[in-house]
Amino acid sequence: MSQVLVIAEHLNGKLNSSTAKAVTCAAQIGEVHIAVLSDSPAAVAAEAAAIEGVTKVLTVENAANANTLAAVLAPQIAALSNGYTHLLMPSTTFGKDVLPRAAALLGRPQVSDIMEVVDAQTFKRPIYAGNVITTVKVPAGLAIGTVRTASFKATALTGGSAAIEAASISVDLPSHTRFIELQAAVSERPDLQSAERVVSGGRGVGSEENFKIIYDFADKLGAGAGASRAAVDAGFCPNDMQVGQTGKIIAPGLYIACGISGAIQHITGIKDAGVIVAINKDPDAPIFEVADIGLVADLFEAIPEIEAALG
Repeated sequence: MSQVLVIAEHLNGKLNSSTAKAVTCAAQIGEVHIAVLSDSPAAVAAEAAAIEGVTKVLTVENAANANTLAAVLAPQIAALSNGYTHLLMPSTTFGKDVLPRAAALLGRPQVSDIMEVVDAQTFKRPIYAGNVITTVKVPAGLAIGTVRTASFKATALTGGSAAIEAASISVDLPSHTRFIELQAAVSERPDLQSAERVVSGGRGVGSEENFKIIYDFADKLGAGAGASRAAVDAGFCPNDMQVGQTGKIIAPGLYIACGISGAIQHITGIKDAGVIVAINKDPDAPIFEVADIGLVADLFEAIPEIEAALG
């Protein structure tokens, strides 16, 4: 039977929901184990052990793991993978940073953005901005891949009772990389990749000052706030808000696109959303081709009216 090792993504002692989505993918392959690498893994390991279907949680406690440096984590992950048939991580910024290094150290190819499991060695993934779905077969041996979180629902975070074990590995950690500081945007809004509702603005918003209407609308709905690449490139908002192929690929239950024309790279990032709502004054905007609900209107008139109706 296949044994799959999923590397947990976590921050500040909390497990990221992307891990549970990777578990959903892994469970379609075989028995699922989760590895938690941290300077203090107990709290995260307890969360991971409660995920339904997980049979074992491995902890790697090391002071060097206090900060998520790919150069430090990759050698440890490579060592942990010994004896497993599959090694998976979420296809988030974290996974895309860390797993290719581990794959290189192991001398194995990596399948990126797994969106469907055909069998233990065969997977489907999108290419050409999602316009083509290709089937990839991994050569015999350890299969390594990142899981497209927008394609899998999260496994239940409760109901599991996996055993927690401390893993013993011995690797030489690199000295050429060291942590200086973390610069991260602080927001009380839901994280884009886990938010159930997302409101995004595009070039049609017009300016950084005008983006306040997007933030206020998102807050009214309890939603995450996103942006198109055009809005980010224009300097209207920071790039950690970018949604699309070159930003964050998301799958909220509700996605509201305001003043976004609908470039293909943006559509790639939102097409798995449950309901897509588009507000744009251009009736020929490509976004309307994928929208479930389309409103041809000026967003500066439409959004206040919607907010008023919401009470």
